[in-house]
Amino acid sequence: MFEMLLNVMAVSGFWLGVEYCLKRQTTVSLEDASLIPFADDPEVARRVELATGKTVKAVAPEEVKPGWGNLDI
Repeated sequence: MFEMLLNVMAVSGFWLGVEYCLKRQTTVSLEDASLIPFADDPEVARRVELATGKTVKAVAPEEVKPGWGNLDI
């Protein structure tokens, strides 16, 4: 019985923690957050836009400056 009470308290604590963290989020901010993984690849961002109809705020890929190279560390 004690273990069941601890499990119920753990689940309710987790639920309350998630509710507290997401309390101030809006539908638009949650949709924008779900599209972040596609923002660094413009081609994938276009495909996601075509598939979902939602606008992805894509970042343009870094261009090479003349005389400099892209340094991969």
